[in-house]
Amino acid sequence: MRNTRRQFLTLVLGSAAAASVRAASPYLATPSQTAGPFYPASLPLDSDNDLIHVAGKDGIAGGTIANVFGRVLDVEGRAIGDARVEIWQCDANSRYHHPDDSNPAAPDENFQGFGATRSDPDGRYRFRTIRPVPYPGRTAHIHFRVTTPSNEQLTTQLYVRGDPGNASDFLFKRLGERQERVLADFIASDDDSAELMARFDLVLG
Repeated sequence: MRNTRRQFLTLVLGSAAAASVRAASPYLATPSQTAGPFYPASLPLDSDNDLIHVAGKDGIAGGTIANVFGRVLDVEGRAIGDARVEIWQCDANSRYHHPDDSNPAAPDENFQGFGATRSDPDGRYRFRTIRPVPYPGRTAHIHFRVTTPSNEQLTTQLYVRGDPGNASDFLFKRLGERQERVLADFIASDDDSAELMARFDLVLG
């Protein structure tokens, strides 16, 4: 676990340094996508950036743990600090924690389903969640919503690079040549924790 955290910090700090070098070059905006029908009907009492633990429960979420991190930037590469970053996704049983989800699968009560955090002054954010799994009719994905201090907003979705379901997903296919901007590699750690890491920068503009 200690090596995983060290590797994670190296990746985050390295991405920040690389971004500062590239700041003079324009960035391509992350394409917006639908929020879908399962944005929380009411925000859960526990809505921090650790989705694999639920306050008041001793268990841990099913699925493969993944640290999803990145930076919130504008198209000039400038960091956007104090942006609210939200994510929501189905659990490892392909069930959203939403009253309108008709999927008969039993919900994973140890998975938070929704989380929120604020980007730091360098635009960095982080979530501890699970590698997304397919939902009936959809490829594996995580929903994102970013709201900046100036109230600019981006709603989009993260997809797993190389997932075979991407080729038939109707929302992913609509993106055409912009697909690359919403893909993330889920990289295995090199220790015994079995946690994954995925970097996903969010570019508003």
